[in-house]
Amino acid sequence: MSIGSLHYITLGCAKNEVDTDRMRSLLNAAGYDEVALAADADAVLINTCSFLAAATSESIEATLDIASKTDGRVRERRIIMCGCVPSRYGSELPSELPEVAAFVRTDEEDGIVAVVDEVLGHERDIPSHVPTVKRTVEGAVAYLKISDGCDRFCSFCAIPNIRGRYRSRPAADIIAEARELVAGGVRELVLIGQDTGIWGTDFTGAEVGDGPRTLAGLLDAVARAVRPEHVWIRVLYLQPEGMSDELIATIRDTPEVLPYIDIPVQHVSERILAAMRRSGSADELRALFACLRREIPGMAIRTTYLAGFPGETEDDAEEMLSFMEEQGFDYTSVFAYSQEEGTRAARMEGQLDEETKLARAQAGLDLAETLGFAATAAHVGEVAEVIVDGIEEGDDGPELIGHAWFQAPDSDGAVHLDVGEARVGDVLKVRFTDSFCYELVGEVLEDE
Repeated sequence: MSIGSLHYITLGCAKNEVDTDRMRSLLNAAGYDEVALAADADAVLINTCSFLAAATSESIEATLDIASKTDGRVRERRIIMCGCVPSRYGSELPSELPEVAAFVRTDEEDGIVAVVDEVLGHERDIPSHVPTVKRTVEGAVAYLKISDGCDRFCSFCAIPNIRGRYRSRPAADIIAEARELVAGGVRELVLIGQDTGIWGTDFTGAEVGDGPRTLAGLLDAVARAVRPEHVWIRVLYLQPEGMSDELIATIRDTPEVLPYIDIPVQHVSERILAAMRRSGSADELRALFACLRREIPGMAIRTTYLAGFPGETEDDAEEMLSFMEEQGFDYTSVFAYSQEEGTRAARMEGQLDEETKLARAQAGLDLAETLGFAATAAHVGEVAEVIVDGIEEGDDGPELIGHAWFQAPDSDGAVHLDVGEARVGDVLKVRFTDSFCYELVGEVLEDE
């Protein structure tokens, strides 16, 4: 029997999607129903992002928007703010946002049932049921968080202040969750964390036991755990230093692991990288990508450029653009530097004006699109598998929407197919017939 109805809003990255899903599973097990509209809910959970000032503003605006729609009946539709904003700003929030009934930091989210019970006035004689695997995924793709927090302390980033120090999740928990997700129909597991490449380095000997000790070992263990099901495994948010020979070989030699490498370089100027508190140089990164292309032929590469960092000169910006063009990345996310409160970079000299930062970011984005559109078009004529993600209404009627191995879900475009007999989660053999921007058009091939 339902004891209340909840509406969920998730802002920010895929890691927040996983956190929301864990809270939803706990609350479902505790007797709460999910509703599609905030207006029909007893309480609204907003899982917030605070990576950038703009994300913080968006989170607060979303909260105030929900509060404004209650028409003065805030107590009848309570708001619970979770995630990064409460973790970052903590004690400041109750006085600043009296519209919110409760604040839940990232490290408090496993106690969400008690929070919602208190907000809605429910008392329990016994603890609520805790599901073995805290997921409610109903699609073809599932994000699987393997770590949280970060020890890098890059000068521009507030994540260590928000999420805390790096913590690898135990391999047994990850493998059990992977099995459960695949048993539920998931066809792609996307492994995520703030710094996936160093997974396991914080374990003690007792914590590891006979299990894997590196990301390479974890990938192999997850792949073996989901066989013989036909499952893709993708790993995101690798840092250059994490690309060990063992990891490269595992990506190359493990059929389930996709040859898709996501490495945020941020910059290539050695001086700017040092100011960012990141290691490396253009030559070192050039050597890394040459090694990756040699060892994993035909792989797809995604990276990130942070434009307009304090002290960045025109020559620095041009060096980064030249590197992007030289490497011909498949996908590049480009962001204008944001002066984040509490970070070392926010106090640096040489802050650039907004116009300059935005102009450099736009130049990076323009080049990224030129390269990315060309990389997408290069797949026209190829035959590859496509996972069906859903059905959408197009200009000419409904069409299947899916993604290929070289397209990370929610990031890199999609494949558009004529509607057939396929269902969400089906894996189809497709020939790509056309492209537009990052999108591909394909025709389904009959099994031979």
